Amino acid sequence: MRALFFGTPAIAVPSLEALASIADVVGVVCQPDRPAGRGLELKAPPVKVKASELGLPVVQPEKIRTPEFAAWVKDAAADVALVIAYGRILPKAVLDAPRRGCMNLHASILPRYRGAAPITWAIAGGEAETGISLMQMDEGMDTGPIFTIHRTPIGPATTADELAIELGALAARVVREDLRRAVGGELEATPQDHAAATHAPLLKKEDGRVRWDRSARQIHDHIRGMTSWPGAFTTLEGKTLKVLAARVESETDSGGAPPGTVVMAGRSVVIVACGEGAIQILRAQAEGRKPLAAADLVAGRTLQTGMVLGR
Repeated sequence: MRALFFGTPAIAVPSLEALASIADVVGVVCQPDRPAGRGLELKAPPVKVKASELGLPVVQPEKIRTPEFAAWVKDAAADVALVIAYGRILPKAVLDAPRRGCMNLHASILPRYRGAAPITWAIAGGEAETGISLMQMDEGMDTGPIFTIHRTPIGPATTADELAIELGALAARVVREDLRRAVGGELEATPQDHAAATHAPLLKKEDGRVRWDRSARQIHDHIRGMTSWPGAFTTLEGKTLKVLAARVESETDSGGAPPGTVVMAGRSVVIVACGEGAIQILRAQAEGRKPLAAADLVAGRTLQTGMVLGR
């Protein structure tokens, strides 16, 4: 089986390794190197690094909606192109070029959470499970028919970063177990129920803002879902406070305090009132300072009883 691979971030690396173990990978396509770090030096994406280690040819087109790129895909004479977290919508000329088209490993239980950020929005939405859907790609946004879905639970404290690692490993298993059968016509693709679709749009920095009028459970899910990008944040006395880790507080009553009020700032605990219930802030980072545990935030008087977050 001749295959192309489209992917960019770390979650795609295990699938590339799996594909290389079952197919002749004739090309790897990923996003261009981007500036990173304080020095803004160009940094290669994880898929490029792994492809180089495996001795696979890599291309990083700035534009993919060009006749030249479509011709390159067609000339590869691949049986299939496998896509996971590539980061761009493929045009029809590319989708149709491989013999069996393009197949996508999407990190959700489709048709739920179609879009660019399914992991974050599933956690923020309080979902108890997610999965990897192997689908035939069409011109829509994750709208193609589905070959298989492999499910996995979402732990009550799991962050988006942690879930991405789990789903990366699960996607690799799907490649080894299902891809060859899908390409060979042994698996039938089932159309999605479009009426049941939900969406997971591209994340913006503002999506990380904590809304204290929501319930403690919703806020906790939001914080862990936004880890580490765009990051959950609120404001404190006009400056940004990043909320890095928290948990639902089950023992302390907020006493009817307005949402966002610090109802307790003791030696090792910071409790904040929510629209319903309260949460305990475990780690946070004040603007211009390093991340600190709750005890250090209180000791340094960053957080004190009676302060109101998000005002």
